[in-house]
Amino acid sequence: MSTFDIPLSNSRKIILLAGDITLQHAEAIVNAANQHLTRGGGVCGAIHRAGGPAIWEECKAIVEQRGLLPTGHAVATTGGNLPARHVIHTVGPVWHGGNSGEPEQLASCYRESIVIADGLNLTTIAFPSVSTGIFGYPVELAAPVALKAVASALATTKHVIEVRFVLFDEETFQAYAHAAQQTSTHHRQSSTTPH
Repeated sequence: MSTFDIPLSNSRKIILLAGDITLQHAEAIVNAANQHLTRGGGVCGAIHRAGGPAIWEECKAIVEQRGLLPTGHAVATTGGNLPARHVIHTVGPVWHGGNSGEPEQLASCYRESIVIADGLNLTTIAFPSVSTGIFGYPVELAAPVALKAVASALATTKHVIEVRFVLFDEETFQAYAHAAQQTSTHHRQSSTTPH
């Protein structure tokens, strides 16, 4: 199985791996949800199928109480029958060419999910590649946004120390690994540049 570790300066780490997010033994996994929190296709459908009806019941109750979940926001439910105790549902942006606030909304999905996990006193959280499926966000553009947002969020967490990106196919994994290498190269160059 392909893996790629990104150690951060504050004892936090990001791990990239290819695999099935529903099998992850993280304390929370993230669902790339729609605003209605209904059972969709792709990652969302797989999580609902594997987790069972308890997740859907909680999603339904959240929407009845709060209304539709806005893009860039996140909420938590039980993990149902999943190995993970919690599912954090976040609504990623639909790609409209990149000039309609998509990068900011995508970054917010990752930050908000980590804030929720930290509030639940969780130490590990696993993400899929949010918005790069049917929402059409190009993975090579989404990956650097995701990695930067997660690294930034991990700088302020009290409990979350490990974030995994569980990427469904090799192409997506390679896009994230490439983005991670570019980021670490940029950081090394920045740190050696005289001021």
